[in-house]
Amino acid sequence: MKKQKTLGILQNDPWLQPFAEAIEGRHQDVLRKEADLTVSAGSLTDFANAHKYFGLHRQPDGKWVFREWAPNASSINLIGDFSGWNALEGYALKPVPGSDGVWEITLPAKALRHGDFYKMLVTWPGGQGERIPAYATRVVQDPVSHLFSAQVWAPEEEFTWTDSGFIPDVKPLLIYECHIGMAQQKEDVGTYDEFRLNVLPRIAADGYNAIQIMAIQEHPYYGSFGYHVSSFFAPSSRFGTPEQLKALINEAHSMGIAVIMDIVHSHAVKNENEGLGRLDGSYDLYFYGDGRREHPAWDSLCFDYGKNEVLHFLLSNCKYWLEEFHFDGFRFDGVTSMLYYNHGLGQAFSTYDDYYNGGQDTNAITYLTLANILIHQMNPHAITIAEEMSGMPGLALPFKEGGIGFDYRMAMGIPDYWIKTLKEKKDEDWHPTSIFWELTNRRDDEKTISYVESHDQALVGDKTVIFRLIDDKMYWHMMVGDNDMTVARGIALHKLIRLVTIATINGGYLNFMGNEFGHPEWIDFPREGNGWSYKYARRQWDLVDREDLQYKYLNNFDNAMVELISGVNNFQGLTIEKLWEKDDDQVLAFRRGSLVFVFNFNPFKSFTDYGILAPAGKYRPVLSSDAPEFGGFGNIDMKVEHLTITDPLYKPTGKEWLKLYLPARSAQVLRLVRQAPKRKK
Repeated sequence: MKKQKTLGILQNDPWLQPFAEAIEGRHQDVLRKEADLTVSAGSLTDFANAHKYFGLHRQPDGKWVFREWAPNASSINLIGDFSGWNALEGYALKPVPGSDGVWEITLPAKALRHGDFYKMLVTWPGGQGERIPAYATRVVQDPVSHLFSAQVWAPEEEFTWTDSGFIPDVKPLLIYECHIGMAQQKEDVGTYDEFRLNVLPRIAADGYNAIQIMAIQEHPYYGSFGYHVSSFFAPSSRFGTPEQLKALINEAHSMGIAVIMDIVHSHAVKNENEGLGRLDGSYDLYFYGDGRREHPAWDSLCFDYGKNEVLHFLLSNCKYWLEEFHFDGFRFDGVTSMLYYNHGLGQAFSTYDDYYNGGQDTNAITYLTLANILIHQMNPHAITIAEEMSGMPGLALPFKEGGIGFDYRMAMGIPDYWIKTLKEKKDEDWHPTSIFWELTNRRDDEKTISYVESHDQALVGDKTVIFRLIDDKMYWHMMVGDNDMTVARGIALHKLIRLVTIATINGGYLNFMGNEFGHPEWIDFPREGNGWSYKYARRQWDLVDREDLQYKYLNNFDNAMVELISGVNNFQGLTIEKLWEKDDDQVLAFRRGSLVFVFNFNPFKSFTDYGILAPAGKYRPVLSSDAPEFGGFGNIDMKVEHLTITDPLYKPTGKEWLKLYLPARSAQVLRLVRQAPKRKK
């Protein structure tokens, strides 16, 4: 009998050997489930076609066919503009024989028109209700009644794509996280077209090579940030039409920008009239029917990933967005919640035992793995990112290695670290050893997305990094020439925090919209508590455009930082070599390739001729946070090249002393332009 090959994850990490049986068991679970799902279809790609069968479709002969999976229903009628919103006999669906709950109707071409609004009237034992089809691809809210309805969407002209052959150039991956609705200056909901015309050019100019768009899937409550999804196949109509979303993505591709969708498969909105809850009157159609049905923290419903019909729905959803809208991948929201029966709530995850103690939802793990297999089958260049905080090993390892298959995992500990540092530590207690360890403490075999602050920290009730640094002085002392010391400190540390975070990436870097220039306002979506105001659900781009304000300095530095990093091919894959760290001086230096990054976090002390052991040779300054164009004082001479100084003590190491002037609260990057020849022993 042929011996089974040891999975790569077990070879990479000997500490996982005690859990080999569980890891190999999960791997086999995926293989068995894939075989089960594809016994008729042949492949996952062919299996994930539920959206082409269910929902409303126009046939080649012009007729309409509509299907819905609703095994608990007693009857289903299409109601809408075409029927006066009455249940007419001609719009009654019939069960498909032998289908286990599929209902179907075929209608003549003239029965429905592009733009008609419609719903299903579903009757079940003991009840009845209006429902939006699970596979609806267009859902619109009535501005007067605020009720949602599906809409027949069949424009005469199909959208013409011009992005054939687009392959993301994301080494490294530099993500601009954004929200369509709040991306405009106006106090209103922004549109796909406005984003394409007004914001995409800014992102391209800023040097980011990917955008991660939130809130695409339709959601009834705008203020949910898009995380309480109701219609999984419908791009939110509050931002415009499907064609306008396609135009946005097409335009981004023409600029070399990949488009990642924030996809929510971790839970669904509880609403029954708008969402999937009790679509056919039952409680367990798409969700668990027991105590696990409702998420204890999110007031939402939890999918039953053990049902093949649910896998059919979710896998087809992945395929739909890739195929129909040319998204380049997904950031999966709430992965921690999916991985564990307790949703990861109140658990420390301090040892490997916490990942293999029987509290893991193997059905959810199987689904996530299959989703990654499917996505990469469809597009080998696709990007998948897991929002996951527990640190489960193998999450961002390929399936063949024994992993779950994501390309990247979010380094969620980093923003928490920066906020904790700003809240709890005095400036003189910022220790380079702690900073460097936090930014580089990760699994060697898994790529991560590093980021300084998340969108959560921009919401009301929390604070962004710049707001913690400067607070209300932002409203009075951001004018150019105003030498307020709190603002000067805030601007200096904002730059250092960002540079040290991006400089230590091993996968990618993410910035939330507006944080690159220190957007001063929090995010507060219209709600009853603020009089349904849009005042804070927008971005004030004029602040960074104004020459008389200091926001431009932060934006200039972000541009220069991103340009430097993106100008080094495969920067994220270069080894990080620590050259120097001294906590009492608060100085940190490390090397990646030919670049040397030097930080002086000291709030009071500047150092003259500070020695750092670095590879022998000549160094040229390429970036200084203290440059006047970045709001600094210009104390670092960018024209001076530095030759290292020999020290017999370190001769065998090939290192020599690189002597630099290090102003307080500053960072500089130097490039090794000529390496000294190796000396004979």
